[in-house]
Amino acid sequence: MEPTRIPTLYEWMGGLEAIERLMTRFYERVPADPLLGPVFAHMDPAHASHVSAFVAEVMGGPTRYSRELGGHAHMIRKHLARGLTEPQRRRWLNLLLDCADELALKDDPEFRSAFIAYLEWGTRLAVINSQPGAQVIEDLPMPTWGWGEVKGPYTGQS
Repeated sequence: MEPTRIPTLYEWMGGLEAIERLMTRFYERVPADPLLGPVFAHMDPAHASHVSAFVAEVMGGPTRYSRELGGHAHMIRKHLARGLTEPQRRRWLNLLLDCADELALKDDPEFRSAFIAYLEWGTRLAVINSQPGAQVIEDLPMPTWGWGEVKGPYTGQS
């Protein structure tokens, strides 16, 4: 008897279509938000698509962000010197989760736990990288998030 293959978070949540729906809805709501609107006032029209590609890759999907859009170092550069605050971070997270609920993104406890853990980790990293003196490590690989863990140099695991 072969063991059952565990799907990636990307597969479980519905692939790129589900991620793009979520990010599109989220970034549609951002401009009207008093805390987030100013942060994204000059948002590139392709922003939701780029963030979708990043999240898809982190969750175990296609590696388009690394291949075509600059990888993890590029994402970090997008946050440099922005001075993001803890209230902005929390609002970003809460608004994204509101959109996930609105769109009926998978809500089983195992998936939501892993998804929220990644969002907590990623948003805290964004705040850290937005502060004065933050620097980009150019060869840092993309994080790969799974069912309850991050893999790679971020935790000392491979």
